[in-house]
Amino acid sequence: MLMKRQPTDLAVQRVRHPLKFRLLQVKQVRALTPHLIRVTFTGEDLHDFVSASFDDHIKVFFPEPGADKPVLPEAGPNGPVFPAGQPRPVARDFTPRRFDREARELDIEFALHDAGPAATWAAQAKVGQYLGIGGPRGSLVIPTGFDWHLLIGDDTALPAIARRLEELPAGTRVAAVIEVADASAQTEFTTQAELHLVWCHRNEVSVRGEALLRAVREIYLPENGEGYVWAAGEAATMRAVRYHLCTERGVDKSRIRAASYWKQGAEAVHETLDD
Repeated sequence: MLMKRQPTDLAVQRVRHPLKFRLLQVKQVRALTPHLIRVTFTGEDLHDFVSASFDDHIKVFFPEPGADKPVLPEAGPNGPVFPAGQPRPVARDFTPRRFDREARELDIEFALHDAGPAATWAAQAKVGQYLGIGGPRGSLVIPTGFDWHLLIGDDTALPAIARRLEELPAGTRVAAVIEVADASAQTEFTTQAELHLVWCHRNEVSVRGEALLRAVREIYLPENGEGYVWAAGEAATMRAVRYHLCTERGVDKSRIRAASYWKQGAEAVHETLDD
């Protein structure tokens, strides 16, 4: 007998986590492509690390020039409290790509798409170096049981997309539309889902985001069943993607999560895009 799925099976849930700051040490550095570096961190501070969603974000703290370790804040009643008299460390948001609590390992992938502090650090990362992390402060848990999934993003979204594809159960219908610099930036994904993958290359267009938006406009969306869209990347492009899907393709706003992972011409931008 076929069981009728209840609406609560597809409820998106927010989960809060205690705010903690951790000092980690580089265990391994691996170049996945000329544009993407995976760094494996280790440390006893990971014994109670939690990441409940594929698109969680943690704050990564970088050492000051010439310093061995970053200055880390403490968790106060109203948020982070930094040591008095010391400069605040440079910090950026990243997705926990893989976590193994037993091995005390955390993978973070760095896109070398810009000349910012994170890309600069990742390009020279070596075993034994230190970084700090804070969070995640919470997770938005999107059920895997939707009838179909659409994942959209650029280089900065690759870790979250890869993690989601690994989590989706066998037989799940999923399409992924991803913009990268060129063919050399494409990566291999591990998934049991039925994946339709579309790569877009920035070197083939004159306007950033044009190829991605065109591919999203052309992607097939099933007429039947419950679907969910996840999109993340450059702010203006993701706003255009969300607008198109909601106003021209009929995607309900409750069935799409769009986020700005960065913004052209700005630093340290990470925000959810909605009305």
